[in-house]
Amino acid sequence: MNTEPGSAPAIRLLSVDFDCPDPAELARFYGSALDLPVVHSSDDFVLLGREGSPGLGFVRVADYRRPTWPDPSQGKQAHIELGVDDLEAAQARMLALGAVEPPVQPHPDQRRVLLDPAGHPFCLSTSF
Repeated sequence: MNTEPGSAPAIRLLSVDFDCPDPAELARFYGSALDLPVVHSSDDFVLLGREGSPGLGFVRVADYRRPTWPDPSQGKQAHIELGVDDLEAAQARMLALGAVEPPVQPHPDQRRVLLDPAGHPFCLSTSF
């Protein structure tokens, strides 16, 4: 621990967490998609990751409301960008795992927007 006066404390990203109605279901989806193992699991929280790297967490929320993207009535809350080499193949894999394609694709040549099983939008991207 760094305790020198005026020094900044070490802060590191542990996880990005998503609210959802069923943490185990959403963890299975992203675990399969990203080949990430479960590192912690309880009835209300599942964490995916690898030792020494940030993870993805899924938190049960009793009154969870699905995002309605692109309709702004229930905001998207958050989304992740997943880098891919082949948009078509990656999209087909994610759809087979349970993702859903929304009616709007803002930049389909560079990025595909999909919705995970809990309704969170995420992007498959070939570049930024």
